[in-house]
Amino acid sequence: MTTSFSGVQVGRGRWFTIFASFLIMTGAGATYLFGIYSKQIKASLGYDQTTLNLMGFFKDLGANVGVFSGLIAEVTPTWFVLLVGSAMNFTGYFMIWLAVTGKIAKPKVWHMCAYICIGANSQNFANTGALVTCVKNFPESRGVMLGLLKGFVGLSGAVMTQLYLAIYGNDAVSLILLIAWFPAALSVVFVYTIRTMKVVRQPNELRVFYHFLYVSIVLALFLMAITVIQKQIVFSHEAYAGSSVVISFMLFVPLFIAIREELLLWNLKKHPDQYISTAEETEKIQSKEVVAPPPEEKVETSCFANIFDKPPRGEDYTILQALLSIDMLILFLATLCGLGASLTAVDNLGQIGEALGYPARTVSTFVSLVSIWNYFGRVFSGFVSEALIVRYKVPRPLMMTFVLLFSCVGHLLIAFPGPGSVYVASIIIGFTFGAQLPLLFAIISELFGLKYYSTLFNCGQLASPLGSYILNVKVAGLLYDREALKELAKQGLDRSSVKELICIGPHCYRLSFIVMAAVTFFGALVSLILVGRTREFYRGDIYKKFREAAIDITTDAETPKDKNRGKGNF
Repeated sequence: MTTSFSGVQVGRGRWFTIFASFLIMTGAGATYLFGIYSKQIKASLGYDQTTLNLMGFFKDLGANVGVFSGLIAEVTPTWFVLLVGSAMNFTGYFMIWLAVTGKIAKPKVWHMCAYICIGANSQNFANTGALVTCVKNFPESRGVMLGLLKGFVGLSGAVMTQLYLAIYGNDAVSLILLIAWFPAALSVVFVYTIRTMKVVRQPNELRVFYHFLYVSIVLALFLMAITVIQKQIVFSHEAYAGSSVVISFMLFVPLFIAIREELLLWNLKKHPDQYISTAEETEKIQSKEVVAPPPEEKVETSCFANIFDKPPRGEDYTILQALLSIDMLILFLATLCGLGASLTAVDNLGQIGEALGYPARTVSTFVSLVSIWNYFGRVFSGFVSEALIVRYKVPRPLMMTFVLLFSCVGHLLIAFPGPGSVYVASIIIGFTFGAQLPLLFAIISELFGLKYYSTLFNCGQLASPLGSYILNVKVAGLLYDREALKELAKQGLDRSSVKELICIGPHCYRLSFIVMAAVTFFGALVSLILVGRTREFYRGDIYKKFREAAIDITTDAETPKDKNRGKGNF
């Protein structure tokens, strides 16, 4: 029994794990900053736009292919996953910084592509280490927690921008150095505090997550306000430093909440008689319900032998069982349509603004709106979908259907623009883009269990880059170029007479975003199929087994090491 409350009690607690995960997620969005320092790469290394776009593709590829981090997490402890990610982050971006500053000989293009791919891929290790651990520690609050964690990722670009302005001034080359050491340092500092613990039933758990939500909302509003102000007036170095101090303080407010909750748990251990243990609650439930006998232990078989012998929804699927299930294929198709179209819109916002005659200063505002509303979409979908499940048994895939339908409105506002419509479209697309990922990750955890969640949630997001490639490169890019060539033809010019194809007018993206709206609407219809298939599952108590497995709040929350770790059945 703990005799006195100490920092060790806080550092080893699961609420401190949440705080540490927030900070790690704050450093996991470096890929959003590529647009700021890409010009320095282009100028320093003498690249043309095609080569720079190639680097951008490898950045997106590395950021979205997280299967390797998931598989590694299945057979190694969390601290190893975080350290690998830290090493990859520092190595990738530090090599880019050395190249841009001329401290090493000019690398070959494929070397630079490899560096940025490695650096971007590191964020998957941070995601896997922190996000998966928190889902396993708080299975009954996974929706709200996923929304918060992914929300901090959405804010990370704005946070790191303010930090680099305060530390290095308006020097985009130094931003690359910050991206190299800052996220890596966060993972190293908290490497031993992020770990899986036993599930503990705590009466005020959801209320605590709402306190975290309020803090993050204040942070998001401050970042939005400071971003707008900085576009209107010139900030001094001292002003940047002051704003960064405020941001840093807000980032550490969740630590005070974590300390408060750990102190509460410590007091409960001193007075355990005030609470009914989970074991007693379970005994009462069992006296009223017929409890099925425990299943017989199954003999270990080949990973291919039981692919089509799937367990009920909510139980632990193997990786191949989940990937080859109809539910996963439906989810993959809906995500490919929804996230693919949203990413296409985000990636083309600059050219959309240019085509519609918005000034360059305003175009950067569109990007800021997308970032901030991306955060609001993530926390909204996490908290609201969780509340609808708990109170009204509303299937979480239905929330995804509504999000995709709302996204269609944003695409149509670009296809048929009016005065200021791109501002509204930026807000809608940012919101719906952010809302989709927490829903995707939560649905995967609910339908296929948590045993192989590290790999499955990373496999689920593979639909995002695939959809982006199809819709962005093969649809929006080709249709834009076709419209630009038509304009050249009207002027009596051909392609060889201009260096860059530029299209001006509302027609440039009209057909592209009619296609985006249609594809997203199709994704919404596909997600409705999943709603029908999972309706009965969500009508039940999807968190019952976690409550019954939870330990008494007054006992030690440390989980024993899994004897089967490293022997996972793929």
